[in-house]
Amino acid sequence: MDRVSAEELPEYAERVLEVAELIPAGRVMTYGDVAEWLAQAEEEREALSDKGGGGRRVGGPRQVGRVMALYGGAVPWWRVVRADGRLLPGHELRALDRYRQEGTPLREAARHADGHLPRLDMRRARWDGGDGERAVAHI
Repeated sequence: MDRVSAEELPEYAERVLEVAELIPAGRVMTYGDVAEWLAQAEEEREALSDKGGGGRRVGGPRQVGRVMALYGGAVPWWRVVRADGRLLPGHELRALDRYRQEGTPLREAARHADGHLPRLDMRRARWDGGDGERAVAHI
């Protein structure tokens, strides 16, 4: 997928992609984690600017997923995942290759599991955005 210029991206999409780029190799965030992180960043920005935006929420997990589906090809898309740790349908093998390259914690699939594909070990792989908090100001 070609990278869309910043002028063509909706503001929320640009912010989602910026968060995806902050996720360290070998770690993941769920669609909901990204939405929550952005909501917290927005609250912090409003508190600092003294605007008091009334607690509006711009997007949730579905909106993050939509952004990643439409624009995520130029960022580490495999690091924004489903909360259950299942690999993205249609991209399982590409994602699995990336996870193995980066050392992302995986749980081996049960023999009866469809396709015998591993899942992400969400307890160990999930990133809380802690080291990225310095970047909040520009997101």
